[in-house]
Amino acid sequence: MNPIFRQTVSALALAAVFVVASHAAIVPPGVQLHPTQTLIRNNGSEPETLDPALAESVGANNITRDLFEGLTANDSAGKIVPGVAESWKQLDSTTWVFKLRKNAKWSNGDPVTADDFVFGIRRFVDPKTASTYAATYGIFLLNGPAVVKGSKPSTEIGVKALDPHTIEVKTAFPVTFLPELMSNNNLGPVHKASLEKHGKDWTKPGKLVSNGAYTLKEWQVNNRIVIEKNPQYWDAANVQLAKVTYLPIEDGHADVKMYESGENEWVYQLPPGTYEKYKAQLPKEIRNAPMLGLRYYSYQTQDPAFKDVRVRKALSMVIDREILAQRVTADGQTPAYSVIVAGTLGADVTSYDWATWPMDKRVAEAKSLLEKAGVKPGAKFVFSYNTSEYHKKMAIFAASEWKTKLGLNIETESMEFKVLLKKRHDGAFQMARNGWIADYNDATTFLTLVRCDSDQNNNFNCNRQAEELINQGSQSTDPAKRRALLTQAAKMIMDDYPIIPLLQYSLPRLVKPYVGGYSLENAKDRFRSKDLYIIKH
Repeated sequence: MNPIFRQTVSALALAAVFVVASHAAIVPPGVQLHPTQTLIRNNGSEPETLDPALAESVGANNITRDLFEGLTANDSAGKIVPGVAESWKQLDSTTWVFKLRKNAKWSNGDPVTADDFVFGIRRFVDPKTASTYAATYGIFLLNGPAVVKGSKPSTEIGVKALDPHTIEVKTAFPVTFLPELMSNNNLGPVHKASLEKHGKDWTKPGKLVSNGAYTLKEWQVNNRIVIEKNPQYWDAANVQLAKVTYLPIEDGHADVKMYESGENEWVYQLPPGTYEKYKAQLPKEIRNAPMLGLRYYSYQTQDPAFKDVRVRKALSMVIDREILAQRVTADGQTPAYSVIVAGTLGADVTSYDWATWPMDKRVAEAKSLLEKAGVKPGAKFVFSYNTSEYHKKMAIFAASEWKTKLGLNIETESMEFKVLLKKRHDGAFQMARNGWIADYNDATTFLTLVRCDSDQNNNFNCNRQAEELINQGSQSTDPAKRRALLTQAAKMIMDDYPIIPLLQYSLPRLVKPYVGGYSLENAKDRFRSKDLYIIKH
């Protein structure tokens, strides 16, 4: 994939990274701006929260990325750029120091200090906060796992303020991609006074004090969220968009209709099977590029129906990913057989031997596996997915594969995305639609989906041998050895079939041609509104 990927720094060597100042939207010479700088974009679903410590979904993080700013950030091309930290350096293999810009302010005018980050991170990993990302990121910080489990107080997490504008971050092992990790707002600052004053209501309009390029103006649940330019933001002079409206539309066809009528300027994702049509009709408005993301289905491996690995393997074997990619979604995505996707640093993409077999041989083997596991034709399984024509069409295809090839009956159930999120975390499902877009470019962002103690492991599988390999890899300062160990661990875990990898993401969408700053090199699909602008039209 390309330009967006960071270069690693050997943790063995004394390394220092100094970063130049980062600015907002870069308007090319000769481009005239529209007098009204507003944008309406669909966000795909209603966010489950706007609390950065609790935000889990892509939709929630899209908005919190505008409202809050961490030590670092992603620009529109996916590159890591300064956020509140204007520079940073690595002192040794596990110690980093970040220098904060002195003109960073909260939306109420208070200065953003190192203590705000310490408070935010301690709150994030505190078990009382119950963040579903605490273990995912906490594992990288000194004492993180112990703090997340509650065996050590949050004050023991490896982050401290050296002075009001200097933060020291100590990691549990060498983490060469730490600056990229710190771009995630779960590890960002929180305005302590407003949180303590308003309690659980602190993220509501009129109460939310944020430090990003925008402030929260309006939140109509299941209707819209409106954000406005934050005049207190350190780089406000270079922020072009004055107002952005986020829509929570899950129906892809409704999304496109609003786009065509001018009520929406940014389609979240085209409905399956429509990509070629709109590519022909609106070639200047189509946007699509490969992503560091995986579409997959989760098994509840502790459910009696899926405790036997032979059952899990059989169901995975018979799904024809080529047909799924070329005829069902038909939007440039590629088949996937691994938890690791192409372009990921730190591990190789693995596969299954049967992936190259002809389908009739795969079906015969799958039937044999089910028979040995005691699963008879006509057996019923329940598949859960969030309301969306896209996910519905994929689910219908998968159910058809299992019915026609194995004689299994699949009952599907559809629900709001935030309901599905809870259902997956609670383990209240048999099979469920799932997906993951990398939070940073390293194999560990995907391995978190299948690791024993990960809060993102909705499959409830655990392979302790593989866990030990991952731990060994994490401790290694030899990139080649680390890569080999993580690749071996990924293969070992996937041989347990905790998930069904399906496709490597791309996000085909329509974006009005007058929306400037959109880049096709952004493989994590992270677009800050501060990097966008409206061209005169």
